[in-house]
Amino acid sequence: MRGQPVWLALGVLGICLAAAAAEAPVSDVLQRPALQVAAPTQAVLIDIAQAGARLVAVGEQGLIVLSDDGGQHWRQAPVPTSASLTSVSFATAAQGWAVGHAGVVLHTVDGGESWQLQLDGNAAAQRVLDVVRAAPDASARQLKAAQGFVADGADKPWLAVHFSNERQGTVVGAFGLILHTEDGGVSWQSWVDRLDNPAGNHLYAIAVQGLRIFVAGEQGALWTSADGGAHFTRLPSPYDGSFFTLNLAADGSVLVAGLRGNVWRSSDQGQQWQAVNNPFNSSVVAARSTRAGVMLADQSGHLLLSAEGDALREQGLPAVGAVASLSQAGDGQWVVVGARGIKRLEQVNGQ
Repeated sequence: MRGQPVWLALGVLGICLAAAAAEAPVSDVLQRPALQVAAPTQAVLIDIAQAGARLVAVGEQGLIVLSDDGGQHWRQAPVPTSASLTSVSFATAAQGWAVGHAGVVLHTVDGGESWQLQLDGNAAAQRVLDVVRAAPDASARQLKAAQGFVADGADKPWLAVHFSNERQGTVVGAFGLILHTEDGGVSWQSWVDRLDNPAGNHLYAIAVQGLRIFVAGEQGALWTSADGGAHFTRLPSPYDGSFFTLNLAADGSVLVAGLRGNVWRSSDQGQQWQAVNNPFNSSVVAARSTRAGVMLADQSGHLLLSAEGDALREQGLPAVGAVASLSQAGDGQWVVVGARGIKRLEQVNGQ
């Protein structure tokens, strides 16, 4: 493995080293259920999403917690693996997916109450190798890399997941890994050969709007597809540092953000980019659409509102430490997760 960059996506959230060091060997975490945690709201959590009116957060060692009152109270759900989880996506209030270390893909059909293992890194690596072997124009380098994935086993994390509906979903991760499903995760197809990514840059974020897909990653890498993933085009990048989050607005504009507080917006599907002024240089790790614009969170705990044509405006909130992700509760209040667990933020502006 290439080493530190694999963990950069998580390390920038202030959580990777603790989660990685605490995990057992891959074979163990795949087979061992997540342990019950005495104080789950104070544990390291990495992502949070809405499942209808419910909030679902995921984190280290297979931790998944649920809230049905806007983030005021939480309870832990049973999970069949103790691999750390990095991303969660719900297509409906009932159907959701969580992904993470060891190539784990988990699925729920009851809003997060219970989870089943759909895929692990061993099976994912084999999918990639099968595609490369079948491709008539595959290079020797691609074949060697795919064979290396299989030989390494389930040691590579997924870093983001997005499901558009109950059947169509995509996961992206370290070393350019990207898989897609058309049947809700029953089977997976490798899209590694569809991205112009000869260096195998890590993929940190994915955003989908209809047939339009955007993927962002290491070293400023950006791709887009206008046909639901059948073909991808590598976009001109405004920045050569890593991007950790993407947001697609209802008007079609694209916002991408990452290292050192870099935030960029495009109104022409990524052909040209305009810098968004950010008063802070902390890495931006999450973005969510709101009625007022896009709310961003950075690793220093700042919440920043981006509205069309404006510089980022900091929102008033108490110190929360490193933020990994955020979501709005049903009453409009923001709930953030990160190295210090979960915090519900009362009376944050820019809702």
